[in-house]
Amino acid sequence: MELNSLAIWLNETFAGFDQWMASWIHQLYNIGGSFFTPFFNFISFFGHDGIPLIIISLILLIFQKTRRFGAAMLLSLGIGALITNCALKVLIARARPYSEETKVFFNSDLYQKLWMTVGQQVESDKSFPSGHTTAAFATMTAVFLSGRKRICWIAFIFAILMAISRIYLVVHFASDVVAGIIVGVLSGIIGTFLAKKIPAPFYNSSWPFKKKIELSSD
Repeated sequence: MELNSLAIWLNETFAGFDQWMASWIHQLYNIGGSFFTPFFNFISFFGHDGIPLIIISLILLIFQKTRRFGAAMLLSLGIGALITNCALKVLIARARPYSEETKVFFNSDLYQKLWMTVGQQVESDKSFPSGHTTAAFATMTAVFLSGRKRICWIAFIFAILMAISRIYLVVHFASDVVAGIIVGVLSGIIGTFLAKKIPAPFYNSSWPFKKKIELSSD
């Protein structure tokens, strides 16, 4: 498969940065691979197609006290998915680091060797930007902006771990992840802004529990 011009530009421009980051993060495997590989697989699971984060957002949406978080997270996820999965991945179509196209382009099997040491996880879509990272930073930015900053900044620990996991598992270049962070933060800001525009009755209503109580009283 022939790489398009945008994918080639990314590969050439960020080659040194991507390879350095991949090698540097894989020092974690040398330190404690038996721990970090399953750990980062677990972290990565929460970004799989955005489904776990969608479920968490929907659960938060049910309860009045957490509804603002749920609404902001869902909107941010949707915006991030549109930008990442529906636009950039399709337009740029960058091959994954472990792919044969990447090996041929760089005339190196560095990524393939690293990939084989951490379980050979395979992804079905293109590489740029990282959808998992986008989803994590979109939702955690929404959490940060919707709550108390002194506490909610902790949410970014999860997002950072997600970003590291994608490089560690060799399913993304570091530049994919950086792009995912940028798109995710912007999506989180826009999603939170839109969530604040939702009329107050939506957030103040005690549904669905109030409705259930009313039906039971009949």
